[in-house]
Amino acid sequence: MIPQEFIQSLLGRVDIVDVVDRHVKLKKAGANFQACCPFHNEKTPSFSVSPTKQFYHCFGCGAHGNAIGFLMEFSGYAYPEAIRALAETVGMPVPETQARYDKSAAATVPGLAARMNDALAYFRAELKKSKPAIDYLKGRGLSGEIAVRYGLGFAPDGWQNLEAIFPDYATAPLKDTGLVIDTEAEGEKKSRRYDRFRNRVMFPILDARGNVIGFGGRVIGPGEPKYLNSPETPLFEKGRELYGLYQARRAIRDANQVIVVEGYMDVVALAQHGVENAVATLGTATTPMHLSKLLKMADNVVFCFDGDSAGRKAAWRALEIGLPVLADGKVVSFLFLPAEDDPDTFVRREGKAAFIAAAADAKPLSQFLFSELVSRVDMASDEGRARFLAQARPLVSQVEAPALGAMLRKRLAELARLEPGEIDRLVPPPAAAAPPQGRWPTTPPARGIRRIVPIESRLLARVLHQPSLAAMIPTELIRTYNAEGGALKEIVAYFAEDPTRTMGQASAYFDGTEHAVTLMSSLEDPLLNEVDDPDIDYVAEIDHMVGELRLLKAGERRSELVQLLGQGDLTGEQRAELEGLMSSLATEKSGIPPTEPRSKF
Repeated sequence: MIPQEFIQSLLGRVDIVDVVDRHVKLKKAGANFQACCPFHNEKTPSFSVSPTKQFYHCFGCGAHGNAIGFLMEFSGYAYPEAIRALAETVGMPVPETQARYDKSAAATVPGLAARMNDALAYFRAELKKSKPAIDYLKGRGLSGEIAVRYGLGFAPDGWQNLEAIFPDYATAPLKDTGLVIDTEAEGEKKSRRYDRFRNRVMFPILDARGNVIGFGGRVIGPGEPKYLNSPETPLFEKGRELYGLYQARRAIRDANQVIVVEGYMDVVALAQHGVENAVATLGTATTPMHLSKLLKMADNVVFCFDGDSAGRKAAWRALEIGLPVLADGKVVSFLFLPAEDDPDTFVRREGKAAFIAAAADAKPLSQFLFSELVSRVDMASDEGRARFLAQARPLVSQVEAPALGAMLRKRLAELARLEPGEIDRLVPPPAAAAPPQGRWPTTPPARGIRRIVPIESRLLARVLHQPSLAAMIPTELIRTYNAEGGALKEIVAYFAEDPTRTMGQASAYFDGTEHAVTLMSSLEDPLLNEVDDPDIDYVAEIDHMVGELRLLKAGERRSELVQLLGQGDLTGEQRAELEGLMSSLATEKSGIPPTEPRSKF
């Protein structure tokens, strides 16, 4: 485990402009540097690197981060590897502390992460000792190199093998890893604990940093279920994660395409044959989070399913998930293999070239959508076409991409034998979003939702943009009952301690904390890539927002005192406080200079 103090010092020493420029040629653009984004295909540069913030951001795909994050995304390094690579460039030796858990940290996420790494090391060691498991993998055509790349292991048969590597095997925290199961036998007062994975080839599931967050296990020989996955844990959420995404990132970026398959073995078998841009869902249907994540990484997403009825049903579910998140310029398509094949068997028999050719001929979403609906009705009759239109309307109306939506409605009109004007009346296009308000561009809110942005969120973006302004914000005025307020209070304290710290250092410092999600959302604010404008008085801007905070705080205190007044519990001191608050709030709103308050109570 690399100490946070060292990471902060390292980010203070390196220059992100130099780091990025070694891999992507940057050009000066005002106070920042820019280039075409290395994480998605584009012709006009939208990738910006700020030397003052020590941070990069792409306006096109939303990628952003510090120097460590750039090396992870661009070169595919795990988090520790990226730090070591960065440290080598400035000649800083990397200190490390023992990462193994202790009892005091047992219930925390870092404690869980250490346990998962220990389990992975155990499974990998057991694979080297198991001839049946090695023979199984060789029989599936996998090499030792691929097994190492994907961290494959083996959980031997036996009920409590993990007890040998976890001294606290019987205690509660280990259950949070999902590695063990507790069950109560009938008539017994005490539950029994045993290993979840037994006699299975193990596939570690990695997060974006290469940390183990879960496992999938494939049984050797007879047994059910054939595949077994980790349950949901504090580290692992199936609806957000994809197997093989960590290993596939570079290939996805190079091909500008990602192939989504159904099983771990499909991913590994494709990689063995040179198709390295494949990922798999984790025992669950595709979710909007899955597809949104993939569409940020590539312009083309190909879902690969078996050609049987189960495969077509899975494809239809993926289509329904994809309609609301599609964007113009993005392509989602569907590849159906012969009924007797899955990607593993197909690529082993036909080879890489045949699989890539099949993926290139995948059926676009629009074609799959209409061909599937047409197959369900009699298009030769008016009644059949009316039924077709009734089934298509709720699907097509979900598409918010303007160009694609217009084309789908046009095709819908042709198939239903209606005039374009009639289709626009029956399937109206989504209402255009209102133009953004304010000085900075904003992301349009979700359909039908207007999010109220708390002032703490605006202050958070401003402080991240200019850390020196943190000293102007009194922490006692910050409301901490919302996520933005809690994060703002910590950020203000962080920068107040050392105003020379950068946004890049802050992102590393708070990574993995309870404020990480809020900060990541704030780091996406377009304000953060704004060039300092000499015509804007940033100090006065912060002062105005602090005044808003003061008013909000005073209003909340007034409400508390009024409630006490109604209950007859107001003390003389509190009564005087309430009178002062009423007078000062009235003055703030009217702009009239304060006068001696008159008693109202």
